[in-house]
Amino acid sequence: MTLASTIQTAQTIFGNTATQSAIVAKNIQNSGNADYARRLAMMGIDSDGQRFVTVQRAQNANLFKQNVTSIAEEAGQQRLLAGLQELQSALGGEDYKQSPSHYMSVLRDSLQAYAASPNNGTMASSVIGDARDLANSLNQTTRAVQALRGQVDLEISEQVGKLNQMLKKFGEVNDQIITFTATGKDASDALDRRDALLKQIAAMTGIQTVTRNNNDMVLYNTDGTVLFENTARAVTFTPKGTFDPAVTGNDILVDGVPMKAGSGGNTSSQGTLASLLQLRDSVAPTMQAQLDETARGLILMFKETDQTGTGQPDLAGLFTWSGGPALPSATTREVGIANSIAVAPAAIAKPSVLRDGGINGTGYSPNDPTGAGPTSVSYSTLLDSYVVGMSQDRTFDVSAGIIGTASVISYGAASIGWLEEMRSTAKSANETKSAMRSQTDQALANETGVSLDEELSLMLDLEQSYKASAKLLSTVSEMLRTLLDSVR
Repeated sequence: MTLASTIQTAQTIFGNTATQSAIVAKNIQNSGNADYARRLAMMGIDSDGQRFVTVQRAQNANLFKQNVTSIAEEAGQQRLLAGLQELQSALGGEDYKQSPSHYMSVLRDSLQAYAASPNNGTMASSVIGDARDLANSLNQTTRAVQALRGQVDLEISEQVGKLNQMLKKFGEVNDQIITFTATGKDASDALDRRDALLKQIAAMTGIQTVTRNNNDMVLYNTDGTVLFENTARAVTFTPKGTFDPAVTGNDILVDGVPMKAGSGGNTSSQGTLASLLQLRDSVAPTMQAQLDETARGLILMFKETDQTGTGQPDLAGLFTWSGGPALPSATTREVGIANSIAVAPAAIAKPSVLRDGGINGTGYSPNDPTGAGPTSVSYSTLLDSYVVGMSQDRTFDVSAGIIGTASVISYGAASIGWLEEMRSTAKSANETKSAMRSQTDQALANETGVSLDEELSLMLDLEQSYKASAKLLSTVSEMLRTLLDSVR
């Protein structure tokens, strides 16, 4: 080896060591960045036999795909659980002390006490007060359910706007990656940014990817609809703003195709948007239908019947509604009735009318207050019939998602059971999906993340390489000095 080639070799080693050191320094700098993939310095030999360094990015496509899927599943499950917990809170939390079911039990107990002492005016007022609490519970829970739908609708609008921004940024980064890959430039930083965007997009809507030439990527959502191919596809949504039980929310359209909502407590949703649709269009409407059926059952149970024998229709009694005093359907849901159910003004003005009947006039009173009329019955008879009626089976609309035959008391309890079962299932599924997210995060980090121990060890090796190169140059310098001294 000539002195000239020795010097060239030492210079090459210095250059390669400097490149490797810069890569190690960058890795160490980004050791806490979850969106950074470790850079690897790979040695190669050119056509002249000289060593050179190329930069490669650590990656594992299968692990990254699993991680993105787990992000989408966890995000969807968490949003569904949060919505179910909001509904639970509207009903009084874990003990459901503000639920219609609770107030129905209180009303039944008050009726039993009043029936045992029908001349007690204080008890009569107490029953009416408990009835008003029950009606208010149905009203307020309806408003809470519809407020949740409105809140979710607004959140959908915000997330759709954010998703469109993410897809636009994705397109910009994807174009940069294609250009860098095609021209042989290092695209590692752009690939990091694209992976980070993929995780953010997946949290809103589950995704599938296809990689083409020059690292060009195509995005689909889990429904199979194109999100991005060469350009971002439009995701559109028109919010409704305010909701009532009769209002249906608009679809989220991805390139003109409606996005599918999630289903079940262990939701099929991947990403928050599908869970938001599930809350707005399935969970909350089902809860509303059950509230409506509870209200309808109460109105029918406390109805008043014509006592004159002239064939007058049955009318709403203790409880009335916006369509009163006519009765709602005997078999099918009356949409929004839980929002308008109220205690009859006549019962509020004169609580004893509950005992005697006649909220709709004397023709509907089976209990003559004088005790002398031909239809006179015991003061407790009508009250006892109400107590018994609250435990008697009646028909409910099965479209509300629970039992079709039950007492109003049992139906209210079944509604709570439906919500609690779904919430419990969602909570358990959330724990499982969160654990899976953590595992895939860790597995991906182990495969592509930065280990400070490894980087510091490599830094020490590079330091030794640098010292060896410096020693080589020092030796060459000494040889040249000796040679020059010999010719002087």
